[in-house]
Amino acid sequence: MPLKAKHIVEELNGQRCTIVEKGVASARVEFLKNLLEFNKFEVIVTEDKKETEDAPTLFTVGVTDLVFNPVIAVYELVLKTPDGKKVSPAYWDQKTSDSVDEYWEFQEN
Repeated sequence: MPLKAKHIVEELNGQRCTIVEKGVASARVEFLKNLLEFNKFEVIVTEDKKETEDAPTLFTVGVTDLVFNPVIAVYELVLKTPDGKKVSPAYWDQKTSDSVDEYWEFQEN
């Protein structure tokens, strides 16, 4: 899910949270949870309601820091990877495992 400019605050498990992403698969949840917890955020994950029985299980990921905005954090290069590099938009979107600081230089092959 690409970064959305709108800052959304909702209640997850009884706690107000900034929504990081909605409707994400478990692999994406694991990536975001590990990255955000490494950056000292308290992460809350809830399972989304299924529209049909056959629908895949999707999740909503939020952080308890109500001031946190993922778009600002990524484009201002505030977040760090576990190996100490800055999180770029391409890294955030899992298009690359290498964090390229200059996001305008990233090209998909």
